[in-house]
Amino acid sequence: METTETTSTPFPNIPPIIESDDKEYHDSGVPSTVAIAGHPLHPLSVIFPIAFLAAALGSDFGYWLTKDFFWARASLWLIGLGLAGGVIAAIIGLSDFTKIERVRKRQAGWAHLILNVSLLVLTLVNFLIRLNNVESSILPWGLILSLIVGTLTSISGWFGAELSYRHKIGVVGAGSKRYP
Repeated sequence: METTETTSTPFPNIPPIIESDDKEYHDSGVPSTVAIAGHPLHPLSVIFPIAFLAAALGSDFGYWLTKDFFWARASLWLIGLGLAGGVIAAIIGLSDFTKIERVRKRQAGWAHLILNVSLLVLTLVNFLIRLNNVESSILPWGLILSLIVGTLTSISGWFGAELSYRHKIGVVGAGSKRYP
């Protein structure tokens, strides 16, 4: 029987967008400051806000194509739920940012924070412009804001993944909150 040797890289095989510290990849990681039984809550808390805001972009397009009031009302609710969930995710993420020095020492941590604060502000604006006039506020500004939020969410998610997978922040581990 012939054996095949597999090779794998000891770190992510794509170049870092901002920075890399291979020492961090080789340590056991820094646990999240907000966790249940060692399981970090921030990755769980972002799922629904991301889904709601992505669906709001879809319902804005639905309204644009059909002019059906259903899509306008759906967008308002989805943006409101995305905003509420985003605030919860932000509180949890901010705990890690303020209590784990390794996050603050990484440009990816700052990019993730700034993008997410921007997302929350844009989502709040998007919600407020629709609140009193659900239908007429979608085109063009509501749709534009939803498109910007969708794009920034993807970019912010990339930096969040950089923190988790490249810098091992918010993972199960006993690494230093500062450096390995």
